[in-house]
Amino acid sequence: MTMPQSNRASLWHVLNAAGDLSNNSLWGANARVKLNDLVRASVLGGRAEELRGRSVLILTGDQLTAGSALIELDGIARRMVLCPSDARLEHLPVIIDSAEVDAMVADGTTLGAPLPSVGRVVPCGTNPVAANYDRNTPCETEWILLTSGTTGVPKLVVHTLSSLAGAIEIRGTPSNPMVWSTFYDIRRYGGLQIFLRALFAGASLVLSSAQESTADYLLRAGACGVTHISGTPSHWRRALMSPEASRIAPQYVRLSGEIADQAILNHLHSFYSQARVAHAFASTEAGVAFAVTDGLAGFPASLIGTRAGVEMKVEDSALRIRSNRTADRYLGSNVEPIKDTDGFVDTGDMLELRDARYYFVGRRDGVINVGGLKVHPEEVEAVINRHPQVRMSLVRTRKNPITGAIVVADVVLCTTPAYAHEAIRELQKDILLYCREALPAHKVPAAIKFVPSLAVAETGKLIRHHA
Repeated sequence: MTMPQSNRASLWHVLNAAGDLSNNSLWGANARVKLNDLVRASVLGGRAEELRGRSVLILTGDQLTAGSALIELDGIARRMVLCPSDARLEHLPVIIDSAEVDAMVADGTTLGAPLPSVGRVVPCGTNPVAANYDRNTPCETEWILLTSGTTGVPKLVVHTLSSLAGAIEIRGTPSNPMVWSTFYDIRRYGGLQIFLRALFAGASLVLSSAQESTADYLLRAGACGVTHISGTPSHWRRALMSPEASRIAPQYVRLSGEIADQAILNHLHSFYSQARVAHAFASTEAGVAFAVTDGLAGFPASLIGTRAGVEMKVEDSALRIRSNRTADRYLGSNVEPIKDTDGFVDTGDMLELRDARYYFVGRRDGVINVGGLKVHPEEVEAVINRHPQVRMSLVRTRKNPITGAIVVADVVLCTTPAYAHEAIRELQKDILLYCREALPAHKVPAAIKFVPSLAVAETGKLIRHHA
């Protein structure tokens, strides 16, 4: 069932209505806070009243302190600006100005850093103290999320708890408790969705840390008995390469943030055979649109139209979405509207219809132009990743004097080969044969290079670049 709107006045009200949460916690890499304490006490030293009605920048080095502050301030602050760990300090003045920030929450990591002046600064910790706030008339706090672009100042996207939680259904019961976890940073949209899913279910949540390895995170998640866990396909490819992947035994595995090709879905179904595997489509601006649980890449064409309050259409091969889960607007001056005049968000994600099923082929702005012909890197990667000896791949462009660009691929193998030079060349030829059998000639990589790893951003997405 979906949580009634009356129980969504604030995150504090959600937890307060959940009853006894003494056995459930937010787990960070080095500390934990019990959910009961987040209802009854304060991680802000009892100073949240000083932030009432303010626009507050949440600038902490640790996800645990950030999440605890979000619970305490939702319904009290006018606006909360979520600053992820990979945000660039030189962008802070513009963010502060655009969001009219007049206060900041910081922890031990950020309090000593040289930061722009915002007026009031309130420290946040992991040892709650007694506090009593007036929660009778909560305001509707704006949640400001930063887009995850790799260059330039990020856009500031305005959500509310209502739009963020519009897709959340409660499935946990006291006799079947859930323990959620996510590779994502909860200060990004994908991670925030899992943070809210856990809280709306009154469940524990194991938070990741940018300072720990994938193996160490999986060890912690396994030790906490994680039952539900999410990440991008790149997160999962890296996880399955780790010997600690077997330390978790999830009941539910969720993918989002990148195209989930058939290879990663098959790998997850095989490795976690007891788990239900779902891949969801969502974006910071459009919100959550749908989740697919049939084990197949893409999604049924029957989802186009209106279902559960979400309306989707395909226009010029791009997915467009209209629902009450979409963001309201961008903050700042000279910004374009998020929605068109009919209320649809153009996601920029390109689709191809095959046999009554839509498949994501890539981003509109990520196309490689090969002699005037378009190539979506993700489409080529999906073919390469099907090869039984490939774990993951990155398709990119290389300049060419004749066609302007050619397609090349960096490939990570499932196991590090101890091959002779000739054997390596044969494997490269075999992967190229896979591509030639499935792709037009202009999409076939001109070169395959085996690499030990691929760079993944803190968002969990492959870092794409042009050579």
